[in-house]
Amino acid sequence: MNRRHFIKASVAAGLATAIPHSRVQGANGDIRVAVVGIRSQGRNHINWFRKIPGVRVVAICDADRSFLEREEQEFAKRSEKVATYVDYRQLLEDKNIDAVITATPNHWHALVTVWACQAGKDVYVEKPVCHNIWEGGQMVAAARKYNRIVQGGMQRRSDTGLYEALDYIKQGNLGKVRLIRGFVYGLRASLGKVEGPQPVPQSVDYNLWCGPAPLAPLTRKELHYDWHWVWPTGDGDYGNNGIHYMDVCRWFAGQDGLAPRVLSVGGRLGYVDDGETPNTQIVFYDYQPVPILFELRNLPRAKGDSEVDHYRGVRYGVIVDCENGYFAGGWAYDKAGKRLKQFRLTEGQGHHQNFIDAVRSRKVSDLHAEVREGYLSSALCHMGNISHRLGKTAAREEIVASFGGNADLAESFERFQDHLLLNGVDLKQTPRTLGPWLTMDPRTTRFTGALADEANRLLRGSYRAPFVVPEQV
Repeated sequence: MNRRHFIKASVAAGLATAIPHSRVQGANGDIRVAVVGIRSQGRNHINWFRKIPGVRVVAICDADRSFLEREEQEFAKRSEKVATYVDYRQLLEDKNIDAVITATPNHWHALVTVWACQAGKDVYVEKPVCHNIWEGGQMVAAARKYNRIVQGGMQRRSDTGLYEALDYIKQGNLGKVRLIRGFVYGLRASLGKVEGPQPVPQSVDYNLWCGPAPLAPLTRKELHYDWHWVWPTGDGDYGNNGIHYMDVCRWFAGQDGLAPRVLSVGGRLGYVDDGETPNTQIVFYDYQPVPILFELRNLPRAKGDSEVDHYRGVRYGVIVDCENGYFAGGWAYDKAGKRLKQFRLTEGQGHHQNFIDAVRSRKVSDLHAEVREGYLSSALCHMGNISHRLGKTAAREEIVASFGGNADLAESFERFQDHLLLNGVDLKQTPRTLGPWLTMDPRTTRFTGALADEANRLLRGSYRAPFVVPEQV
C-alpha cells in the first residue's frame, strides 16, 4: 500500500472526498489565515504559515494583549498589515479570513474549531485536538456539516519515513506485530505550591482566557503554560506530548476506533505542588490482536540527574515489537538488536503545507491528519486519564494482580518501580494510583460495565455560558 493510498484509506468510509469552497479567497488566490493563541506555538505558526507561498497571515488573536502587541510590532517591522483581536468571536466576523490556526490552551480547541466551521472557515487545530472525548465528536460533526477542511496538529502523519516504515512492517519483514509501545520521557519540573489566589497579569482578559472553563481564582504561580497540568484546562503531558506518539501507535496498529479496554497506573509522584495531572504513568490499551502500551515519565533517570531514561534508545517515540525484531527511532532491528534498515524520519515537515494544499483542493482525503484521526488519538489519551482519575491508592501486590498475568504490563511496572526508587520518591507522601479496567463501546464511544456511570461523566466537560460547545453543531 503506497502512501497516497494509505492516506485515502484512513478517511472514514462514506466521507466525501471533495467539498465545495464556500468562501472567496483573497487577492491573487491567497489563502488568508488567522492565528489564535500566539504566546509560543501560535507564534511559531505565524512564522511557518507566512513563509508558505500564497498564504498571508492577516489576523492574530489572544486574550493576553501583551502577546498581541509583541507580534503586531513584528508585523510592522516587516511592513505587513495584520488585524488584532482579543475576543475570538469578533475575529469570526472578519470576512477577510479563510482559515483559522489555533494554538490556544486545550480547553478552547473545540469552541475555536466548531465556531470557525460555523463561520465558514477552515481550521488547523493544535494537539490534542479536543480537551475531552465528547467535544471531539462535536468537532468532527461540525467539520462534516459545514464542509470544512480541518487538520489536527499531529505532524508525524506527514513524516514520509514513517509511511515507509509502516509499509516495511506490513510486508512482514519483521514478522507478525506483537505489541506497540509509546514513550514520552521528558523532564518536567514541579510547579511549586502557592498559598491562596495569585494575581492575573493585567494584560490578560481573564474572562476570555478561561472561556468555557470555570472562572476560578488563579491558584498556581504561572497562568500561561502551566495550565497543562490542571484538569479544567489541560490534559497533562499525556495529552500534551503523548498525543503525538499515541497517534503513531494507533496508526501503526491500524485501528479506526477506540480501544475496548483501558487501564492506567501512575500518579503525580515525587511532587507536592499545585499540579493535578500524572507525571509518571503506564497506560495499557487492550486492542486485539495488537495492544498498545504507553509510558510517561517526567522525572529524571535518577534524583538530581539532568538526563531522562530511555527504552532501547527511545525517549520520545514509538517502538513496534514484532516476532522477529522491532522498529524504533527510525531503524528496523532484528531480535538481537542488529540494525537492518534505516528510515529517514522528517519529524513531519510539510504538515502545514499539507493543510494549505487541502484548503485549495477541497479534498478531505488530501489531509494527513484529518480531524477525525486527531479526535480518535486524543480520545485514547483521555481514556487513560479517565482510568487514572477514577483510580485509588494501591499496594504493589494489588497493582500486579490487576494485570491478570500480562507479562508486558508487569515488565513495564517493574521498570516504573525502579524509576521511582532511583528518584527517591516517597510513596507515602505521593502514592501510586491504580486506575480501574474500563470497558468502552467503540461504536457509541460510551463506557460500559463497572464504573460506567462515573467514567461517562468524565467524557465531557462543563461549559460556562456563553462559551458552550453546542449539543447540535
